[in-house]
Amino acid sequence: MTGRYQGSCLCAAVRYELLTTPKAVSHCHCGQCRKGHGAAFASYASIARRALRIVQGADRITAYSSSPSVLREFCSQCGSTLFWSRSEGEFADWISIALGTLDSPFVAQKQTHLYLDSPVHWV
Repeated sequence: MTGRYQGSCLCAAVRYELLTTPKAVSHCHCGQCRKGHGAAFASYASIARRALRIVQGADRITAYSSSPSVLREFCSQCGSTLFWSRSEGEFADWISIALGTLDSPFVAQKQTHLYLDSPVHWV
């Protein structure tokens, strides 16, 4: 599928649309992503920020600066992790989408695992 992809948080208060096919699919094993997702790793795909359209619930999106240049966004009603982005550097105009929030089918052509040197020990 190319073109538009739909997504939402757990309670559906926030709904979004991706106007392009997600790229740069990664599964991050760093401590911040694990804490943010409550899982062994977090799966994200990135798009240009201009290709993300919030369809509903923009006022329900809360942001948290997890480090000086990283902003994590989630639903203030149900707590679902939605996005993360950098405020500076080469990819400041991109945003990463938590893949678990996609409602449309999506098959990644290429995937990578990051921060494999900091795995959890209970998996």
